[in-house]
Amino acid sequence: MTATETPSQVPQAAGGDVLTSGGARGRLPRIPDRIRRGGLPYLLLLPALVLELLIHIVPMIIGIVMSFRGLTQFFIRNWSDAPWTGLHNFKVAVDFNAPIGEALLHSFYVTLAFTALAVSISWLIGTVAAVLMQENFRGRGVLRTVFLIPYALPAYAAIITWAFMFQRDNGLVNHVLHDQLGITDKPSFWLIGDNSFYALVIVAIWKSWPFAFLMVMAALQNIPRELYEAASIDGAGMWQQIRKITLPSLRSVNQVLVLVLFLWTFNDFNTPYVLFGKSAPEAADLMSIHIYQSSFVTWNFGSGAAMSVLLLLFLLLVTAVYLFFTSRGRKTSDV
Repeated sequence: MTATETPSQVPQAAGGDVLTSGGARGRLPRIPDRIRRGGLPYLLLLPALVLELLIHIVPMIIGIVMSFRGLTQFFIRNWSDAPWTGLHNFKVAVDFNAPIGEALLHSFYVTLAFTALAVSISWLIGTVAAVLMQENFRGRGVLRTVFLIPYALPAYAAIITWAFMFQRDNGLVNHVLHDQLGITDKPSFWLIGDNSFYALVIVAIWKSWPFAFLMVMAALQNIPRELYEAASIDGAGMWQQIRKITLPSLRSVNQVLVLVLFLWTFNDFNTPYVLFGKSAPEAADLMSIHIYQSSFVTWNFGSGAAMSVLLLLFLLLVTAVYLFFTSRGRKTSDV
């Protein structure tokens, strides 16, 4: 066996000193500790900032630019040839006496009703389930796992399953309501007509409430049990304990939870698209689907981009107002 010679390496001394071939001791330039400590957080944030720019900020800026152009199917090959139209797309979108504006306003009302029902019921079910799961009983761990299944399932797989369940002739919903319980006179249409709104709300609640359950359950772990024991000794009932201890302790979590649920639900695209396809029924015409149809079905990308910008401004305004009032209320209660 022959020994192999490893390549020579430049010896390095402690403290960043480098020994050269001639034995001279050189010193690498050192970064001041203050700059190194101050720059480290920005260096760690750099990958997230780059991804945020590429995934969200840049497409958002492109969409804003598109909203000021007459971008139709005639300019798909070269978008830069689309003429500048100024605020024309916005004026058409908010002209509620014209067909386009009237349809957008109807979609806005449908989305508001859908969001209010889905968020409030999801929060209520999640909170009640989390409070009940605080008691020790046999099978509590199994129930907690079962409750989180809708949140863990892939959204597309779950919504496709719901679409099969809502089928008129062979769906499970009509089988239970009409064939088994006899609640309805005849099998109902759930994916077309007015019932499509209720089908959409049911699927959204089924998909969202486990997230509320998870958030509230985690927050409840931080409430000292001594508070409930002291309240119980003072004669406070379960409802008084919830009203005086649980809900005030959950205020900061609920502030974030409700806002996140609102933004997710108002912008929900997957649920109506998978449930109804490209053309949602009028009763379930959410703004996300409406903007998609305006952009990719009628090939008027400028109009669709203008609607998207209006939706963005509305959500920013609602978020700012919500945070202002909830933060002011929290400061008042802290004082």
